[in-house]
Amino acid sequence: MALSPAALENLQTLVLGLAFAGLLASAFELLTARRASFGLLRDGGLAAFAFVPVLAFVAPFIILRNTVRGRRIEGRPIPFVMLATMIACGWSLVSGRVVLDLAHMVAGA
Repeated sequence: MALSPAALENLQTLVLGLAFAGLLASAFELLTARRASFGLLRDGGLAAFAFVPVLAFVAPFIILRNTVRGRRIEGRPIPFVMLATMIACGWSLVSGRVVLDLAHMVAGA
């Protein structure tokens, strides 16, 4: 079974978006000694305002991490896990596309 070039590019974009989200979340944790989470927006102030651009790319990682933990600890139902995974993958596809386009611009291609 051969994948079409468009499907292969979408798969590459999805994987790149998820990998970049994980990398950025790990870098955030390393630099701030805090886990990246949506709760950082509740704190308010300048820190919350500065976190918004980071959150735009880290959100798929946070959604998937919280979903897996929620399934394991709270026993959340499978349809909820499926829906959260689809949302995270859609978000990752969009953010991966942005990262890929920026990489092409920087490379001059």
